[in-house]
Amino acid sequence: MKSPGARLGKKRAAGAVSLLAALSLLAACGGGDGDGGGASAADSQTDSGGAITVWVDPPRVPAAEAFEKAHPDIDITINQIDGTVGGKSLQQQFAQFNQAGKGWPDAIFFPSNDDIAWASGAQIDYAADLTELLPDVIEGYDEAVIAPCAIDGEIRCLRNDAAPDVFWYNAKFFEQNGYEVPTTWEEYGDLAVQIAEEHPGKISGFTGDAYAPDRYLWASGCPTNARQSETEVVIDLDDPTCVRAKDLLTTMVEADAASPLGIFDADAASVGKDLVMSPGAAWWGDYLFRTTWKIPAGEMTAVEPLAWEGEDSPSTGNEGGGLWGVSSHIKGKQLENTLEFARFVATDPAWQVELSTGLPAYGPVQGAWAEKQAEAKYFADNDTTFEAMKAAISHVKPDHAYMLYNTGSVWTETIAPALVDGQPLDAAWSDFGTELLNQAKAMGYTVK
Repeated sequence: MKSPGARLGKKRAAGAVSLLAALSLLAACGGGDGDGGGASAADSQTDSGGAITVWVDPPRVPAAEAFEKAHPDIDITINQIDGTVGGKSLQQQFAQFNQAGKGWPDAIFFPSNDDIAWASGAQIDYAADLTELLPDVIEGYDEAVIAPCAIDGEIRCLRNDAAPDVFWYNAKFFEQNGYEVPTTWEEYGDLAVQIAEEHPGKISGFTGDAYAPDRYLWASGCPTNARQSETEVVIDLDDPTCVRAKDLLTTMVEADAASPLGIFDADAASVGKDLVMSPGAAWWGDYLFRTTWKIPAGEMTAVEPLAWEGEDSPSTGNEGGGLWGVSSHIKGKQLENTLEFARFVATDPAWQVELSTGLPAYGPVQGAWAEKQAEAKYFADNDTTFEAMKAAISHVKPDHAYMLYNTGSVWTETIAPALVDGQPLDAAWSDFGTELLNQAKAMGYTVK
């Protein structure tokens, strides 16, 4: 979900903030004089008098700029940071800030959702508990949407957009060939094989990107990220919910019904034009289909997520849906202005309706966003598509937390290259499980 880079403006630092650059900004960012950077110690909290520093990745630069325009009275420095998902440099920077006792940004858009695990953990403890600071904003979120930010009884972040997977399909292709839209995951797998046989080259899914395990394993309830506490997690790829997802993917891969590419790969745009159906995030519609892959208008549409046979309710995963954090190291006017920024980027239509292409996580503006998006008349059925997006939020499987390890990265290191090489999924499944366990343990988790 790309956007133009930051433009130079009032107190604006352009370009990604590297470790050295970040350290050079210590005096400009919020901080204190303590030697350990204790997150909750009152004497380590600073008040700049109101000036704030925010860190955003490239797609969120327009959000910060919109706030700057709406609040010219608030002195703000906007630093554009590396938006690479799964990177570790940001965590290292914050460890340096803790050691120095200063340097933290006042607010940040985390490049990876997994960042909230270390940002709220005891070791770094950057992200403030917003439960009592922004109760009215929190109240506007669906419980399933804010769940990733609800950590041990505290709300440690705000969601930017909701990214539940809906079920996308090419309505034009289905109508021309007399296919019925599946309602279960099993029907989806069977139809994918049938279409691959009857229309060679047409595909019904992508398996090579870091969101693929969210798309299929999370949607099945497979315990890969079942957080029990800050130090304990359940990982069990032999669980029946994991096995059924693996069997589904195996069936599709063996029939050439699913591409081994990832949705962000260089060749995905050309291959994407042959996608006839797939589970996929709400943001796929505008970002992938319309903007990146340039699938013609009037073809793609979405319905509510699929259900697994024998289960009454649909089951789906979530792909992204970024998180905003607020520093626990500030107080007074500095905190007040930072909270005003957090409120704006989470709820204000000037960003969430007018500029954001993702379904807002904040419920009260979702209707206005859908009306704005519908003006493009892109989907085959606008009403059904936007209703499906909103309904899908409540079907995201619970008990899936963001962890210090990145399940998607492990997938792209094990499963994805094996499928590209033409190996069967089963051959890489054990490697995926082994590496997932190894990385969880390396991060200090006790794995149950």
